Amino acid sequence: MTETAPEQPPSPIRVLLAEDQGMMRGALALLLGLEDDFEIVGQVANGDEILPKALEVRPDVALLDIELPGRSGLDAAGDLKSGLPECKVLILTTFGRPGYLRRAMEAGAAGFLVKDGPVEDLAAAIRQVLAGKQVIDPALAAAALSTGPNPLTQREREVLAAAVDGATVADIAAKVHLSPATVRNYLSAAIGKTQTRNRMEAVRTARQNGWL
Repeated sequence: MTETAPEQPPSPIRVLLAEDQGMMRGALALLLGLEDDFEIVGQVANGDEILPKALEVRPDVALLDIELPGRSGLDAAGDLKSGLPECKVLILTTFGRPGYLRRAMEAGAAGFLVKDGPVEDLAAAIRQVLAGKQVIDPALAAAALSTGPNPLTQREREVLAAAVDGATVADIAAKVHLSPATVRNYLSAAIGKTQTRNRMEAVRTARQNGWL
């Protein structure tokens, strides 16, 4: 009588973490590592490291914060979609801003959650996105629908982002490689679209809505 070989256990879900706060990153790695079907294969603190690390460790799911040193988690989501399309991206952030959700979906993210939920929900979301489902915080989804799309062009966002720290027009122009006159035009357009009175109000409104 031929003996049947024992079934091999399923391979664990390989997870890459991108979080700049060391304590938060360590806590996530510890808590997710307690799940029997998860394996934390990489941890990075800088957005520029996400794609190179992902290409090295080949995760099934990348769990990305948005506000990172270097490239943002949203930019890195687009990098992963191009460079490692089989890797599912789940955005996990403190900032539940409607514009961030839209940008994450446009970048190819499969899920978007805020950090105040229980780890059990996060573990379930990782399994769901790996199964091909989309997971979005329901309150944020409703807010995104009511807020509408980002009214700013890519250039207007670049100019506003360069103005975040109160930079002068000359400073902004040097940073984004445009003439001061062109920078003023973009700033004026952004102020009009955000219905604000000046560039700093435009920056604040754009950041609150996740448009930057």
